[in-house]
Amino acid sequence: MMLKVDGLASGYGRIPILHGISFDVEEGECVGVWGHNGMGKTTLLSSILGYLPATRGTVAFCGKDLTRSPAHVRARQGIGLVPQGRQIFSRLTVLENLQMGAVVLGGGETSIVDEVLELFPRLKNLLARTGGLLSGGEQQLLALARCLCGRPKMIMLDEPTEGIQPSINEEIAETLARLRKERGLTMLLVEQRREFIA
Repeated sequence: MMLKVDGLASGYGRIPILHGISFDVEEGECVGVWGHNGMGKTTLLSSILGYLPATRGTVAFCGKDLTRSPAHVRARQGIGLVPQGRQIFSRLTVLENLQMGAVVLGGGETSIVDEVLELFPRLKNLLARTGGLLSGGEQQLLALARCLCGRPKMIMLDEPTEGIQPSINEEIAETLARLRKERGLTMLLVEQRREFIA
């Protein structure tokens, strides 16, 4: 079992959002969570990654209880996030954004950026461009590539198709399918569009 969430409750201050969420994600599995805005999808991912503290329940990853561990520890254990809204560093170049993604590895990995660029050939010609000058679709590809630079065992994607043109959505879906097939990458995907999960 890669991820085990058991009875997880969380929220913002005194406002509870999650009430006893339980599910498992097996290694190499892709699990989709589908629902409309305001249903707690982003809160779920934030609680798994440790951005929000659990008020009840547990989060275990690869057999380790991470319920009380801070976010940077969970990232080093191999949990990656492609956040909603992309949240790239707009003043850094594409290359610098990718290098920031590799920071979780401790700075000793220099080849990972080249490896990830092979998966995203569209980004190769954009390495010197600042993130803020990219289109929304290019920013989404960069956010996914940046996450992969941390060599995660599992990636969590928060509405990766939001506001993205169909051709980029297809590219993202194809890349994710290839990563799952060739590398056995585990994924937890939250979306409003059920067809993307299916």
